[in-house]
Amino acid sequence: MTIEVGALNWVPEPARGYVKDFRVRWALKEAGLDYKVDLIGMGEASAPAYRARQPFGQVPVYRDDEVDLFESGAIVLHIAARSDALAPRDPAGWARTTAWVFAALNSVEPVAFWLMDLRREASTTQAEQARLARAQDRLKTRLDSLSNWLAGRLWLERDVFTAGDLMMTAVLRELRDDDLLTAYPDLVAYTERGLARPAFQAALAEQLADFVPDP
Repeated sequence: MTIEVGALNWVPEPARGYVKDFRVRWALKEAGLDYKVDLIGMGEASAPAYRARQPFGQVPVYRDDEVDLFESGAIVLHIAARSDALAPRDPAGWARTTAWVFAALNSVEPVAFWLMDLRREASTTQAEQARLARAQDRLKTRLDSLSNWLAGRLWLERDVFTAGDLMMTAVLRELRDDDLLTAYPDLVAYTERGLARPAFQAALAEQLADFVPDP
């Protein structure tokens, strides 16, 4: 099977290693599937030909002999459906893996990004500080729930790494140095287990190597 992943050839330094084609590369590495990367410039994402594949002009895009996909979560699940390394084969195990992928993308990531966006604004008005406090409380509630679930577990389900762990680790990694996450040693350890996986390291090195020098 020929697999192609579309990714940006340049982003600002702080975003390198975090652009979401990384999640797809990581899944492919875990699955042991070879792929090639189609690097596009920032301006090319607005071209009609690219928008025909990705309506929002984002990355990643993905193509194999069967499908042409966008959205990292959908792509990771497509890969997981073809690999024992990313999901159990039984219907119940597959359903649980799917649930955790959605949990990472719907229950944790939006709250984390909301908080990070508010912090970047650095507003000192009373209203904005109240919004920041609400965002912190919301994220803490999510992290409390996740910590409680992981009690005594290496991974989210059956002590076996799945696509759900891949997506959840990718989200928590964004909070790696945040005081809210470091208050949970079990979540820190869970995240570090994901980051220590050889497939993670290989995918990260490949994404970083694909970026062209700053213009």
